[in-house]
Amino acid sequence: MAETDAFNAASDLRTHRRTFASFGRLVLFAILHIGLTLACLALAFLAHVPLLSLVMWIGGTVMLIAAFTVTTTYDAER
Repeated sequence: MAETDAFNAASDLRTHRRTFASFGRLVLFAILHIGLTLACLALAFLAHVPLLSLVMWIGGTVMLIAAFTVTTTYDAER
């Protein structure tokens, strides 16, 4: 019985750490995307270059998604 409880505790801890790490990545992605959006809005409205800021926002969003997908896939292989 004690081995089963130890196995469940280790499994629960591993699951909790994985969930915590993915939540941390999600929060980091949200912060970076909000910063990117605010920078592109500043370029569009204050610097009067809306087309450049739209291209930067779309490209930055795609790059963020790709980077976080690659790091998540890389971490899952371990």
